[in-house]
Amino acid sequence: MHYDFDRLIDREESQSLKWQKYAGRDVLPLWVADMDFAAPPAVMQALRQRVEHGIYGYTLPPPELVAVITDSLWRDFRWPIKSDWLVWLPGLVTGINVACRAVGEAGSAVLSQIPVYPPFLTAPGLSGRRLIKAPLALSEGRWQLDMDALKAAVTADCRLLLLCNPQNPTGRVFTREELEQIAEFCLRHELLVCSDEIHCDLVLDPACRHLPLAGLGDAIASRTITLMAPSKTYNLPGLGCSFAIIPDPTLRRRFRRVMEGIVPHVTLFGYAGALAAYRDSGPWLTDLLTYLRENRRRVTEAVAAMEGLEMAPVEATYLAWIDARRLPVTDPAAFFEQAGVGLSDGADFGTPGFVRLNFGCPRSRLDAALERMVKALS
Repeated sequence: MHYDFDRLIDREESQSLKWQKYAGRDVLPLWVADMDFAAPPAVMQALRQRVEHGIYGYTLPPPELVAVITDSLWRDFRWPIKSDWLVWLPGLVTGINVACRAVGEAGSAVLSQIPVYPPFLTAPGLSGRRLIKAPLALSEGRWQLDMDALKAAVTADCRLLLLCNPQNPTGRVFTREELEQIAEFCLRHELLVCSDEIHCDLVLDPACRHLPLAGLGDAIASRTITLMAPSKTYNLPGLGCSFAIIPDPTLRRRFRRVMEGIVPHVTLFGYAGALAAYRDSGPWLTDLLTYLRENRRRVTEAVAAMEGLEMAPVEATYLAWIDARRLPVTDPAAFFEQAGVGLSDGADFGTPGFVRLNFGCPRSRLDAALERMVKALS
């Protein structure tokens, strides 16, 4: 490997959200989706050059960044998009909240599958909408799309489906057949879709391939807001740069109108980092995926050996969704935190009894955390 992902970087004095949660305590933080790896060298060099320029004024998106994104979406997913479909955002969570406000009206319903990334569960209420939850199915050790649950949950006043693919926290990469079922369901019920595809470049299973929902055809594309960002793939969440892809001009205008006067512009450092990530950091990403696959193997084997825990295969992301319902404890996240491992609580994802483990960290730190979990359970 060309890049050193084993290097331990001290984040305790960097005001890191991930590490400050347990400040002053002997707890290894493996919770929020923020990797403990240095950003790609090309990104750091681009930021240094931008700092040296010395003027940090209002900034437009670089035309080269727009071209790099459109080219990469065609190269990687055979999805032809137009540059004017892009709407720049300071964060993907902002995009989820804007989508909820742009679709439907006050009091209308938003449908979301659980377990799911917590903002999917909070954004509807913050937007004056009603949240409807439909569960994914855990069948034969694998998380599956449950169309019967979606059909049973949808109501006449439902206007929006929030989709997460690759799915956070389960790590599923939905197949073409599953996505076609979702598209047909949305067209039949006249739903618009906000599709969070931020983990699309982090597919770990070689048998899986990410497919953008909006890439299935014009009919579903005209009803879809796709959200993407370099932040998870290249570990740049602090730079605050993401984007929506909205093919339909009417929907795009509604989305932009909700943003006006409220949503801040992406910063010049966000644009600079995104360009260097997408344009110059391919070899870094290749090595990262290799490293994450080995970390995934270690987590999978360790969890399989721990009595009371189960875990479905992780097809994408650097997040392991662990079923702890057989443990004789009422709060698995608190139990492991007491043992020195900070995990995300499944209740925040709409599914109590589970924990989410972030294995995007140096291997020595991951091994130490797994050893603490084994010791706690023994």
